[in-house]
Amino acid sequence: MGVYQRFRPIGKKATQVCPCGYFNHPEKECTCSPIMVQRYLNKISGPLLDRIDLHVEVTPVAFSELSSTKTSENSDAVRERVIKAREKQALRFEGQTDVYCNAQMSSKTLKEICVINNVGQNLLKTAMDRLNLSARAYDRILKVSRTIADLADSDDIKPEHLAEAIQYRSLDREGWAG
Repeated sequence: MGVYQRFRPIGKKATQVCPCGYFNHPEKECTCSPIMVQRYLNKISGPLLDRIDLHVEVTPVAFSELSSTKTSENSDAVRERVIKAREKQALRFEGQTDVYCNAQMSSKTLKEICVINNVGQNLLKTAMDRLNLSARAYDRILKVSRTIADLADSDDIKPEHLAEAIQYRSLDREGWAG
């Protein structure tokens, strides 16, 4: 049975965290025992999770947020930022074969392109230690932080870019496969 067959898709959700589907739900209570949740989470392996760049928990949006008149960045603006970031990456990898975006960087290229300052190094070291992250997760965090910096039109990877990339390792933080 493939990994995607082990989890029941619900709407646009790729997986559920537990059999009842309400683990960490903002309004509904999970009816599963901690042991049931852990057994369910253990169905997906750590090495597989290591290969996924972004771990994002998607919770239902409250009606008050849906009906809010507060404005946010529109799709056209987001599209323009993405196009600029992709152009920046295309220039960065110009002349390289088989590499056209940050996700495809080799470990050697990663060390050349994803240079971080001392504050960033300390932040990443702390995250690696506290979350017990693998070398593969380390590389993924650097690649994602480089992309976040590109989207922010920043030539440097700043600590806030690293912090955001670390946040996308939520499945590592929540004890999946452990």
